[in-house]
Amino acid sequence: MSIIIKPIVTEKVTKESEVLNRFGFVVNKKANKVEIKKAVEAAYGVTVLSVNTMNVRPDRTTKYTKSGLISGKTNAIKKAIVQVQEGETIDFYNKI
Repeated sequence: MSIIIKPIVTEKVTKESEVLNRFGFVVNKKANKVEIKKAVEAAYGVTVLSVNTMNVRPDRTTKYTKSGLISGKTNAIKKAIVQVQEGETIDFYNKI
């Protein structure tokens, strides 16, 4: 089971990472805070001070097409906001 699925790179999370040393990740829905903390420390070599998690509900979507109305929903995800020790940082662009 992979704990960390992908990093969140948005304007809000990027601003928090520069000011407050907080980084966002999309994580496995069954992972808890202790597992997330250990996975981030092992993957990026930083000291994690706190982990905040949130479950994001799926959104309903509707699309008008030639064949009629198509409705569906997006997947539910779990986000984790991880605060690292001051002076340490996570470089998401290093592996590109």
